[in-house]
Amino acid sequence: MRLSEDVYDAADARLAAADARVAASYPGERPGRRPVHTVYVPASQYKTRLVADWGKQAMRVFIEHADLLGADADVYERVRAKLLTEPIEDLRIDFEDGFGRVPDDVEDAAARAAGQTLATTGGTPFCGIRFKSFEAATRRRGIRTLDLFLGALLDNGPLPPGFVVTLPKVTAVDQVSVAADVLARLESAYDLPGNTLRFEVQIETSQSIVDLDGTLSVARIVHAAEGRCTGLHYGTYDYSAGLGIAAAYQSMEHPAADLAKGLMQVAAAGTGVRLSDGSTNKLPIGDALPTAWAEHLRLVRRSLERGFYQGWDLHPHQLPTRFAATYTFYRSGFPAAVERLRAYADKQAGGVLDEPATAQALAVYLLRGLDCGALDEGELPFGRPELEKYARREV
Repeated sequence: MRLSEDVYDAADARLAAADARVAASYPGERPGRRPVHTVYVPASQYKTRLVADWGKQAMRVFIEHADLLGADADVYERVRAKLLTEPIEDLRIDFEDGFGRVPDDVEDAAARAAGQTLATTGGTPFCGIRFKSFEAATRRRGIRTLDLFLGALLDNGPLPPGFVVTLPKVTAVDQVSVAADVLARLESAYDLPGNTLRFEVQIETSQSIVDLDGTLSVARIVHAAEGRCTGLHYGTYDYSAGLGIAAAYQSMEHPAADLAKGLMQVAAAGTGVRLSDGSTNKLPIGDALPTAWAEHLRLVRRSLERGFYQGWDLHPHQLPTRFAATYTFYRSGFPAAVERLRAYADKQAGGVLDEPATAQALAVYLLRGLDCGALDEGELPFGRPELEKYARREV
């Protein structure tokens, strides 16, 4: 060795600020359960028995047409149990496109009613509202709705676990910064602990991907949220329409959609911000059910294979296909994932030479399967604590 100690010291000193910046901005995969879908329901339709009603409708169509799912007996039973016990994982009460423009007194009343109903009903592991965008025309209305809803919610109980709100139609990164500031002010106004209120950002405008100066705004959006951004959700139809794509070709699998989602993945990687794919507007009702189910099964599987482990559902009849596709994805892959992780743990040479990062990905895959109900811990040679260690790259 011919380098003196001052070379090492100089490298450490010059990179100290960069080390701190990287550590703060890229904490890695966020631990804990994540939902496999978000169900959007217009605030005007939200009521006490909504979750139970969706479960009943989904169960009815599942029993009548389960043969169309092509699922094996194990997946069939898991879907049936899911629809009975937890048909909706993440509920978003919609005050934006699904609610529309109404007189202020009507939206005020709906915001208060929704907050009270959520507080007294609950029923889903994750929940929240989508308020109107922070563009000039709807900004004040969006903030007012959020304030009224939160007030009614907290007047009737604590903030539910898994609570998150959704910021739509971002056309400037500044809107994300202001949204973070508004949530901080709401925390102060309602005596909530700091950083309690989190939000997802919908990526449904061209400006939320590329800014006017040609820079990638989606990466700046993540960091402008000051740690409050929990997810980036792709908005299929607003984004496609904004790019001038004809209605007949607007789809989650359009090349423009894949480009946007690829940039979302790069921007979110390592930040702890989770990704969600969008929705399909082909509803499985009436004579359209067989073709709509086949398409939904294919699109959910496609999203999962591309690293989007969450999507939107808009109708109760989409729940059987959501869970069938998700459970099949994890159950079909878990034997190989277990063998690869066991070989890595045992330092065995096999047909695949896996790196620590791949072992981490294998553990995360198995944990996601456990969390959503596709897998049971008794089926795996690893317990959850051991898998979590691999997921954190501690072994």
